[in-house]
Amino acid sequence: MNGWDVFVSYATEDKEAFVRDLVEALVANELQVWYVPLKFGDSLNRSIEKGLSSCKYGVVVLSPAFFSRDWPQKELDALVQRETKEHKEILPIWHNISRDEVAKYSLLLADKVAVKSSEDLEIIVNNILDVVRPRPARADTGS
Repeated sequence: MNGWDVFVSYATEDKEAFVRDLVEALVANELQVWYVPLKFGDSLNRSIEKGLSSCKYGVVVLSPAFFSRDWPQKELDALVQRETKEHKEILPIWHNISRDEVAKYSLLLADKVAVKSSEDLEIIVNNILDVVRPRPARADTGS
């Protein structure tokens, strides 16, 4: 494998309520997803570093729990460092959080177009697919 299509950054508290279903839907759409592929005895730090360094995009599930944990914020910091004006790295999903709440933590994140986890899962996945695997522009065949 040449790397991951997406690295999913989230707080453990959000795993069962939303993240697991999201990851399963992304995998069903044939994306390579880094999602805590740890085994007993693995180094959490090394595994996350490897996932972050070899992913194309970071799907970041922002929630109150996300902002209360150190690890997810470290992952976000790494993704911010990689992002350039020409290539967006961070694909935010707001989970049980409002724009104003996100802005309290980061004005830059609050300014990004995001999807809400309350949307239909298919809509969320299609938004991610549109960025990760953009479809070629169709020629206008107008009459």
